[in-house]
Amino acid sequence: MPDDGQIIDREVGRNAELFSHAVAALDTPEDRYPYLRILISIVEQAHPEWKQAGFKDEKVANLLALMSDGKLDEEEVKEVVRMRDAEQKRKRGGRKRRR
Repeated sequence: MPDDGQIIDREVGRNAELFSHAVAALDTPEDRYPYLRILISIVEQAHPEWKQAGFKDEKVANLLALMSDGKLDEEEVKEVVRMRDAEQKRKRGGRKRRR
């Protein structure tokens, strides 16, 4: 978080910034995984326009790295974004259409 108290992304908010610091402090990727999913969901809700972007994983990873003062690994975040997107795509594809 910037020293002057400014919020990096007002749409996402200060609590998410603080949460990103707490997630970054966890020891292993396995420990961080469920909390990264929550952070990614918060970012997606704040920036729905990124869902259609072909580079969403990069934008989300960059933002979370900025929010955590570089403590979250961007490649790790990108991987979780891709896994989450693939899961959501499978869920949508498995539903039967109502007429």
